[in-house]
Amino acid sequence: MPTTRPHLRSARRAVGPVDDTRLPLQEHLAELRVRLFRVLIACLLGAAATWSFREEIFGLLLQPAISVLGNEGRPLQAIAPTEIFFTYLKCSVLAGFVLALPVVFWQIWAFVAPGLYPNEKSAILPFVITSTLLFGAGAFFGYKMVFPLMFEFFSSFDSEFVQSAWTMREVFAMTTRLFLAFGVAFELPVAVFFLSMVGIVDAPTLLRGTPYAILMMFLIAAVLTPPDWVSQIFLALPMVVLYLVGVGVAFIFGGKRDAA
Repeated sequence: MPTTRPHLRSARRAVGPVDDTRLPLQEHLAELRVRLFRVLIACLLGAAATWSFREEIFGLLLQPAISVLGNEGRPLQAIAPTEIFFTYLKCSVLAGFVLALPVVFWQIWAFVAPGLYPNEKSAILPFVITSTLLFGAGAFFGYKMVFPLMFEFFSSFDSEFVQSAWTMREVFAMTTRLFLAFGVAFELPVAVFFLSMVGIVDAPTLLRGTPYAILMMFLIAAVLTPPDWVSQIFLALPMVVLYLVGVGVAFIFGGKRDAA
């Protein structure tokens, strides 16, 4: 069984040493607000930095859909006066969030680090690097493997009676949702390892709960993806594999931590 966790203490302040005394809930909520504010500032700065490249980013992100329609000379449509502007704005916000991912994960670790053991606090750099790379790998996997198949599937229902005329807002919304879903899904090994590390669950319990976890992953994939089996299967299967990877990592490092 994992050892008893120490009381959560306030995170490191902007200046001064770490306070090792117990603090009320209000202090932790105040610390959370500070972390969220820093994440928001990082995302806004990233969005501002990418605004000048909004068209290039939009074209790259929606290339799978554009290529499906472009083969027949049908570009994306904008049916509202403000649709182009606000879609480009959302695209810059998404790009800014991706650029700010190291800051996001750094702030997450900084918030929970005061409740960890001293040797665990030093893992902030591997956590930030691994989490950022996993998110990027998940988003890239969805972009290269799933998006083309998904848009080909939906365009296959065209006929002599009906022709697809997709709007940029709807295609961007669908692409963004799947882009974030695959990125977050690939964070599963980190989440499983973290839950094991802080003592909420242990590796044997996670392994015994694998059938329920698989069912939950397929349900989550069904909710996050459009109603097509291609994207659902391609999201659920990597989640299952990554869950088992996380359990394996928890077995390796959980035993070392218990011994320590």
